[in-house]
Amino acid sequence: MPASHLLSADCLDAAVTAAHTAAAILQTHALHRDDLEVSFKMRNDLVSQADRDAEQAIIDILHTRTPAVGIMAEESGGERGTLATWCIDPLDGTTNFLSGIPHYAVSIALIGHAGCQPDGRTPLPEDTPLIGVIYDPNREELFASLYGLGAWLNGRRIYCSKTPSLDQSVVATGFPFRDFSFEAQYMPGLVDAIHQTRGIRRLGSAALDLAWTACGRYDGYWEMGLAPWDVAAGTALVRAAGGVCEDIRHQHPWPEDGYVYAGNPHTAPALDALIGKHL
Repeated sequence: MPASHLLSADCLDAAVTAAHTAAAILQTHALHRDDLEVSFKMRNDLVSQADRDAEQAIIDILHTRTPAVGIMAEESGGERGTLATWCIDPLDGTTNFLSGIPHYAVSIALIGHAGCQPDGRTPLPEDTPLIGVIYDPNREELFASLYGLGAWLNGRRIYCSKTPSLDQSVVATGFPFRDFSFEAQYMPGLVDAIHQTRGIRRLGSAALDLAWTACGRYDGYWEMGLAPWDVAAGTALVRAAGGVCEDIRHQHPWPEDGYVYAGNPHTAPALDALIGKHL
């Protein structure tokens, strides 16, 4: 696929088609949740046949529609592409899914690599999420974005909130659940946020936390110890919706190491300052 096609409607449509197909598989498995084969990748990190089947469906569609683009997926791994790489989480919120909690999503992102020209003219100075697609099958909400063009929810343009300060904000987070090595850094920031915001929410899907930040339901979000596929599509969405989504440790051009903070141009810097002093 030529670099100038990375931001094409065809590329976005491939991701949307893949997300809908995977979600249909998940919802079919959800009808027989007790029969699913579930295994442990590590403590509190589960994978089921639903994850695997949904992921394979996404890979098949993206490989067919965009054969020159690399694919990195949560369960099966993959290879980085030369110009760009799909970053896939077939089921973000597996614990919710397996518990019958209707809050989980399919997450698909396209990462353009430094030097490629996604618009056919301007080379990217660094790796950048170009496309974000997050589909919530329980609410039938499709979040989608294209780099430089905007973000949408079910076809309607969305923007981050306009809340001017952290003390007026409702923010989302995720507690340490599989890697507890950063607990001592995370907990003081949580305590500060409890006292310095309007409220904290923890619903168990990083992809939806970022999607909800992109559409203004949350004023900000932060979490640590995630994986790139947890945050790639959400990063694209928040940025395309006029917000800020960055690496907490300010080491990477996007939060590929899973240390992420996000919000609007007012709340994100305040959240960064609140968290950063404890790192």
